[in-house]
Amino acid sequence: MRVRGLAGGANMFEKLSSVLKKTTDRIANAMFLDKDLVDSIVRDLQRALIEADVNVVLIKELSEKIKKVAFDERLKGVEKKEHLIKFLHDEIKSLLGGEQRTLTLIKEQNRIMLLGLYGAGKTTTISKLGNYFAKRGKKVALIGLDVHRPAATDQLEQLGKQNNLTVFTDKKEKNAVKIYKEFQDKLEKFDLVLIDTAGRDALSDDLIKELKDISQFVKPTESILVMPADIGQAAKRQAEEFQKSAHITGVIITRMDSTAKAGGALTACAETKAPVYFIGVGEKVNDLESFDPESFISRLLGMGDLKSLIEKVQSVTDEGKQEKMREKMSKGELSMDDLVDQLDSLNQIGSFAKIKEMIPGFSNAKISDEQLETQQDKIKRWKFAIQSMTAEEKQNPAIIQKETSRIQRIAHGAGITTSEVRALLKQYEVLKEFMKMGQGADMNSAPENMFSQKQMMKMAKKLGRKGMKGLMK
Repeated sequence: MRVRGLAGGANMFEKLSSVLKKTTDRIANAMFLDKDLVDSIVRDLQRALIEADVNVVLIKELSEKIKKVAFDERLKGVEKKEHLIKFLHDEIKSLLGGEQRTLTLIKEQNRIMLLGLYGAGKTTTISKLGNYFAKRGKKVALIGLDVHRPAATDQLEQLGKQNNLTVFTDKKEKNAVKIYKEFQDKLEKFDLVLIDTAGRDALSDDLIKELKDISQFVKPTESILVMPADIGQAAKRQAEEFQKSAHITGVIITRMDSTAKAGGALTACAETKAPVYFIGVGEKVNDLESFDPESFISRLLGMGDLKSLIEKVQSVTDEGKQEKMREKMSKGELSMDDLVDQLDSLNQIGSFAKIKEMIPGFSNAKISDEQLETQQDKIKRWKFAIQSMTAEEKQNPAIIQKETSRIQRIAHGAGITTSEVRALLKQYEVLKEFMKMGQGADMNSAPENMFSQKQMMKMAKKLGRKGMKGLMK
């Protein structure tokens, strides 16, 4: 699995994904499981897990379990192979924390305090988390209580402004509790208050006292530890220390996009029973994903991750726009302006390479990274074409097809070729057809439950033929 969307460079995903896929294929295709094959599979898996910085003790335990299952005389033939593949899946899932633990907001005001050492990415993460919940209809405020790092308040204000989030700071006051008291009345009208706290190079007595003072006054509904993935197995000690001193309720792991040690951080948190709520997978504000071990393994095995893709779509579109789009979908309506909104959302989600890995079946498609990058350039040119259309043409693109002069005018205005305008119109028709297939679906339910399995299979098949693959022509 080449996860360029979990941005460039070697990371745990590439090696571990490749080995897991080869391992399951070798087991499934083997005539029978002999000692040489099992030993070879275990060695490859050990090597990949070590490179991902997973604890050696855990790797040894997993290896012994695999051999025990593989040589269980009670299982024969196909049954044994299927059992071993499922066992391997379940054990890797267990290493990563088992069942998903979600960050659930209560009905009353939620106060989430973010903790962590210097350089963990607390301030950036707080803006991502604020954006995540704001897009889901929550009224969010950020408050800066880092009174030690001079640039902390400036950074928080800047990130808040960029993402239309309300921010409260006081650059003169050096007492964190006093700053919270100062804005307490104003904070009451918000559903969610995200609290940025100070960090240190290590968890010192001074930091522990400051965090305890803030916690006792604020009474946070959640205390979340933010830690970078590149600390590897040291995550276990850090999680344990913060749990003991600050009573953390969950973890957000940053820099999952650029490190080979991410496996160490994930498995270390699982060992300490500290649930990983989110992972940071890039620099953009929308590069924050709920962590679900099941979906994570699905992506590692090249099986896609529609759940995370749907969540990403939600994260770049506010609920008001989603509702309007659902209404249009129910009527089978789509204007070129709507298409622009969808293209903008697509751009915010990330690269085509990242999206491709989340769509079941596409991760193994023979579409090169260069081709994907070319398609992103093509989308930019399509936007120029739409901007060159009249209001009437945007509402009713069918009239463009009838007159060559319209296509020529649009192409000239956008600085592109007439064939690119025709490609845009063709893709518009594909999306219209997709929406027609979705008619009759329950538009009031969650996106992943909107369509029946039969509808989803039909739409995926048609989009697979005409959608992304059609773009490659």
